[in-house]
Amino acid sequence: MQVTLTVNGRRESIDVAPNTLLVQALREHLRLTGTHVGCDTAQCGACTVLMNGNAVKSCNMLAAQAEGAEITTIEGLAAADGTLHPMQAAFKECHGLQCGFCTPGMVMSSIDLCRKHPQAGESEVRELLEGNLCRCTGYHNIVKAVVQGREAMSGS
Repeated sequence: MQVTLTVNGRRESIDVAPNTLLVQALREHLRLTGTHVGCDTAQCGACTVLMNGNAVKSCNMLAAQAEGAEITTIEGLAAADGTLHPMQAAFKECHGLQCGFCTPGMVMSSIDLCRKHPQAGESEVRELLEGNLCRCTGYHNIVKAVVQGREAMSGS
């Protein structure tokens, strides 16, 4: 079946089997491997992308469900000149990563979190990141990065 969507600002039309997951379409058909496959059960959040501005776990939906949608992956965040998105920069500056496996999904979820909860304090950020698992960091620097990224995104 043919699925047409806009990925990172580019209109894409891909031929996929009806049971193709969005994460598979992104990784295997479009070669956007920054979206990671961690658990295949929507528990870890490593596959999180933005669909029409909202964080979704791409291992938990079919590519066909994204027909006509606007998808942003981690590869689509940085500016054309390589300037990092404010959330990416905050994760780098605050050392909000270790092995990096969870980082793409964590960054995408954090962007959505900050848009929907612009006043979230550190304890609320911890709660709101519940659907994203990190096995390395203990979350302290991730939470710090989200708060710093939110401030940079809002310009304050």
